[in-house]
Amino acid sequence: MELKVINEQGQAAAPLQASDVLFARDYNEALIHQVVVAYQANARTADRKQKNRAEVAHTTHKPWKQKGTGRARAGMSSSTIWRGGGRAFPNSPEENFSQKVNKKMFRAGVASILSELVRQGRLLVVDSLSIDAPKTKLFAQKLKGMGLEDRLLVITDQLDENLYLSSRNLPNVLVLEAQEADPVSLVRFPRVLVTRNAVAKFEEMWG
Repeated sequence: MELKVINEQGQAAAPLQASDVLFARDYNEALIHQVVVAYQANARTADRKQKNRAEVAHTTHKPWKQKGTGRARAGMSSSTIWRGGGRAFPNSPEENFSQKVNKKMFRAGVASILSELVRQGRLLVVDSLSIDAPKTKLFAQKLKGMGLEDRLLVITDQLDENLYLSSRNLPNVLVLEAQEADPVSLVRFPRVLVTRNAVAKFEEMWG
């Protein structure tokens, strides 16, 4: 598979030969959906707490007598159908939202995502990407010169400190190392810029 390569001026360069296993895989929407949902679920934390009917501060006395009032029968005000009562199935900090995805499935899902990015022309390769100083203005100017002013995911083999610091104040730009690339970010951004060494890192990890 040939990947489209651009230079730092946004001009087309010689294409890069990449692994067909990673960048020419058939599109598998069901697998991509499963991998993305599992990744989001595994990042979820159980930080909610609700009280059941044993934990709410209510009396256990019967609100009114069983018969003769014309109202529905009621045993106690902590009932789950009462306002202010306990929850029938309360959320708990002990909840576990994690989902298991086999390594082979994860690699196949990421390969399917990368392959679809290539087919749609959303993935570009650059030889290298660096900034002389940690200034957001310099990085924004560089991206504008490359014709990449939309929402952009930048993936490098090693995270350059100047590049990271320069990108933090750009709301539509995310810079990641190759080993930190995740399926959610790959799907979320309309354009993905990958350095040549990051492509080699991808092939080493997932190829």
